[in-house]
Amino acid sequence: PGKLLQEAVALANAIAGGSAKRNLSMYRKDKLPEPKVVEMVLKEAGKKAKRVASVMPHVALCVDAIATGLSQGPEAGLKREAENFKKAVSSPAAKGLVHFFFAQRATNVVPGVTDIGLKPKPMKSVGVVGGGLMGSGIATACVLAGIGVVLKEIKQEFLDAGVGRIQANLASMVRKGRMTEDKARQIMSLVKPTLTDNDFRNCDMIIEAVIENLPLKQKIFAELERICRPDCILSSNTSTIDITKIAAKMKNPERIVGAHFFSPAHVMQLFEIIRTKDTPAQVLVDTLGLSKQIKKTPVVVGNCTGFAVNRVFFPYTMSATALVDIGCDPYAIDKAIMMFGMPMGPFRLGDLVGHDVGVHVGKNFIDDFPDRVYQSPLIPSLLASKRLGEKSGAGFYKYDKQRKATPDPEGVASLITASREQTRLPLDGSPIPNGLTPQEIAEMIFFPVVNEACRVLDEGIVVKAGDIDTASILGMGFPAFRGGIVHWGDSVGPAVIANKLRAWATRYGGLYQPCPYLENCAIQGRSLAEGPLDTKIKSRL
Repeated sequence: PGKLLQEAVALANAIAGGSAKRNLSMYRKDKLPEPKVVEMVLKEAGKKAKRVASVMPHVALCVDAIATGLSQGPEAGLKREAENFKKAVSSPAAKGLVHFFFAQRATNVVPGVTDIGLKPKPMKSVGVVGGGLMGSGIATACVLAGIGVVLKEIKQEFLDAGVGRIQANLASMVRKGRMTEDKARQIMSLVKPTLTDNDFRNCDMIIEAVIENLPLKQKIFAELERICRPDCILSSNTSTIDITKIAAKMKNPERIVGAHFFSPAHVMQLFEIIRTKDTPAQVLVDTLGLSKQIKKTPVVVGNCTGFAVNRVFFPYTMSATALVDIGCDPYAIDKAIMMFGMPMGPFRLGDLVGHDVGVHVGKNFIDDFPDRVYQSPLIPSLLASKRLGEKSGAGFYKYDKQRKATPDPEGVASLITASREQTRLPLDGSPIPNGLTPQEIAEMIFFPVVNEACRVLDEGIVVKAGDIDTASILGMGFPAFRGGIVHWGDSVGPAVIANKLRAWATRYGGLYQPCPYLENCAIQGRSLAEGPLDTKIKSRL
């Protein structure tokens, strides 16, 4: 190290004097494999790039630039790279990714909250009520950020299981080389298991993560309010229940805020923060501060059934079942949605989550939005047949011990036939579509989602369209290259979406009825993100 500067100066002088030649990395070939291997790798990469070229052209353009450099030399490769960049940067995929980049970084800006000079209070100790999959995941996210966690359960066996889940999460990171065993033990020491609420007395924030049972949650918060410090933030990880209902038995209901994590909580990046009309700005600022500490992307949303992500996507599975009831194959639907860019289709997702959970959550939307839901007998018939999904070994797919999914058309054939006979779609007696293309399937599933996103914008549930876009990508796996559900809706065109929804509403019911916000954007030629000129946004924040 002491000779570094001396040697560097000597080499620089030698290069300048011509006695030494610079060995530029772009001309080196010693790391390249044999030409036949290079050819094989490029051929395989080209095949994969071709499959996605219609929606992600930049992949093929990258492969082309690399191939040119390898075959024609580095100068030719750099020239081709510049040419291909010009093509890529003007593509819809590039515009979608750029939009997502900036939208994701703007979610922590909330007018009237983050611009009035309030500073977040650092969270040093967080209490977690419930050590199940969600509770242990939330606890893991906190301890990874160096925050102490008080984990509470009602029985020792449940508490031991919760602690075991946190240990398993850390052990997985050790196996993947992301931390050492010593570091994992050090992080685990931040967890304090308990069977009593009294250990929450010194916590800065409590996150309730029990089952979606309203009376139980009300009882928990009434007790937490009595025990915890007045400045301790009380929050619920509920995914669908109205926050004001949870706070109904509290003396100071304004103390409660929604803190909705997505499973697995220590992995998924999105963090929905749900406020009511009475939530103090300081509580929101502090909760936003927690999101930064645990490296999550926050989206502040208003209080309604399903909040932002689940509310916007509730038509997703309903429309998929409607497609099955009019004659589509569920496996063709899943394939079409994966071709669109989703990590899995709606029926594979239902199997993963558990159809019993889907029915339970869906009931909230059926109760609150009865005029715009589609109730297919298909999913309830799966439950009656004990085909719950992965956890029961069968749903729409069959699962082996390694949880590998295999289509099971014979297993669901009779259920699908019975569902079609009961629903008798289309409603207007028009002919059943004779085979839908993958694009038509994607439109029929995602246009109602765009429509519900418009309602959320109209009601002021989110501050801006970019928040829905970010939430749809990080929470539901909507393809980032499409920029999010609202951005994609604008790229298709509000008029196109409204016209198709209107036609489907006549044939298949209110699930597809376009909302006034969408209709007005279509008529006025305005983007969904801007909103129509002649409607007032009814803020519920």
